[in-house]
Amino acid sequence: MDDRNVGYAQGIGSSDIGTFADNLAESLDRQMKIAFEPEERKALRRFSSTEVAGLLRVSTSNLRNRHKDGSFPEVHTDNRGHRFYTAQEMDELRNILERTGKNAESYRPGRRDGDRLQVLSVVNFKGGSSKTTATIHLAQRYALRGYRVLVLDLDPQASLTTFFGFRPELEFAEGGTIYDALRYEDQVPLSDVIQKTYFHKLDMVPAGLMLSEYETETANALARRMQPIFAERLALALEEVEANYDIVLIDCPPQLGFLTLTALAASTGLLVTVVPGMLDIASMSQFLKLASETVKAVEEAIGRRVTWDFVKFLITRYEPSDGPQTQMAGYLRSILAGQVMTEPMLKSTAISDAGMTQQTVYEVDPGQFIRKTIDRALTSVNGVADELEQTIQMAWGRR
Repeated sequence: MDDRNVGYAQGIGSSDIGTFADNLAESLDRQMKIAFEPEERKALRRFSSTEVAGLLRVSTSNLRNRHKDGSFPEVHTDNRGHRFYTAQEMDELRNILERTGKNAESYRPGRRDGDRLQVLSVVNFKGGSSKTTATIHLAQRYALRGYRVLVLDLDPQASLTTFFGFRPELEFAEGGTIYDALRYEDQVPLSDVIQKTYFHKLDMVPAGLMLSEYETETANALARRMQPIFAERLALALEEVEANYDIVLIDCPPQLGFLTLTALAASTGLLVTVVPGMLDIASMSQFLKLASETVKAVEEAIGRRVTWDFVKFLITRYEPSDGPQTQMAGYLRSILAGQVMTEPMLKSTAISDAGMTQQTVYEVDPGQFIRKTIDRALTSVNGVADELEQTIQMAWGRR
């Protein structure tokens, strides 16, 4: 019999699906190792003088003169005399500017005494709204800007974890994920599951399929009145490490279950991603209504109000030349006014092509793309990150 017809003759069972998963996992692992040879782990590229000047908020001439007068150490130079910097070297320059610059505090934009940790949940009711894409780009941009950043993958599908070069089904099959720090039995400190990444000043907590058990376990824990309840578990876990970070970004699952509610209760701000289409906006409306009602129930359970410093709506996968999208974006702004971010995240081939190799526009070699395409993507992502950064700074009482 033709092997291609076996499924029809005998039926496809759970063991067959498991085989599919194993084959895919092994193949993906091989592809990941090929992509990141010889380290077999992701590594971060160097950044040009123009990029570094923009991130440090100094002029390129200032950067150049500082090297000439010896106040900045020398860095890698190519055969044309162009300087390129690692993220660590960029941070060293930031330290020097902080000690010697006129506006010292501006070079360290993170928390100061009295500032509370900013915990931002990136949420939406459905998949395909660029939650993970937005989360990782924001996290990397803020790390490059000098913030100490922690990202939490709270989605059992673990897309964010994979983006960081991990194979969750292989590396975290036995544990080591956010589930370990949230579960109701044998809970571990959050610091035990934090992973250092290849990205300077950016740590992450991975996810895995076991995280889906949290939904069932939480229902059982509520029935048994176990303490602390789900709405307090992440907030308490973060207390252990909050002194080490300025910003925490949480990639939530595309549904309003206990995982998302756990994140919402621990957050100081929400970023709701939405594609500017009628069905997506209708879905988001349902999400907001359900979230409002559910959070009220959570407040009754924990005996306090759940409040956020801000709630922002980010328009994603936006195509300015698409008439219906432009209309829907305007419609959204007319209803939610200042809550909708001015800067949208554009739909970009550079972002999607980079994602094919589990990279972002900050990681890929700009020379591999048409200049206009990569510049357009970077301008969009930087604009979104910078606008949200201003909102975070305002939450800390700065302008």
